[in-house]
Amino acid sequence: MIDEARLCRTGPMDAATVLVLAHGAGAGMDHPFMEQVAQGVAAGGFGVVRFEFPYMHKRRLTGGRRPPDRAPVLDAFYESVLETLGTPQRLVIGGKSMGGRVASRIADAAGVRGLVCLGYPFHPPRKPEKLRTAHLAELLCPTLIVQGTRDPFGTREEVPDYALSDSISVCWVPDGDHGFVPRRRSGHTEAENMALAIAAVVEFLETLSHEG
Repeated sequence: MIDEARLCRTGPMDAATVLVLAHGAGAGMDHPFMEQVAQGVAAGGFGVVRFEFPYMHKRRLTGGRRPPDRAPVLDAFYESVLETLGTPQRLVIGGKSMGGRVASRIADAAGVRGLVCLGYPFHPPRKPEKLRTAHLAELLCPTLIVQGTRDPFGTREEVPDYALSDSISVCWVPDGDHGFVPRRRSGHTEAENMALAIAAVVEFLETLSHEG
């Protein structure tokens, strides 16, 4: 269990489905990307809960730069958030980049309704041989990955070759980078891409809610 004050709640908390979102490695839960997703999903009728991992919370308190906690600490803290929220059957968990990766490691054991990964870090940039996909091949939890087509952590050309579970669907954001931002010459805009990503998440939540 963690302090309720560490949680940021947006939208209707009595909704049939609540989305839990963890931040990426370098920015906290109030980053504009996280705020925009939370507000957009809430406008779609779902509650959203954001939180910060211990290292990011310490950054906020001290102002000093800290690297992410080790994987066991991240996993355990996410699990403690779910314990605090209770009723895992109504929760869809996920996050931006690293936050989504952490959620993907605990989703099956946690018994949650679904998983949403926003910009999954399939591999470090420029190191496509260092895949982070082994556990994704066996994932049972219904999963949506929203990925920019030119994300340096996993492009549209690379991802189809990975061994991914049939429970995973991928929504491609046109010309999007790791934050879904397109190049100006692409003809797409950041606002359009964010709207597409949020709409995909809301549709996924609606589908899970009807199935539940």
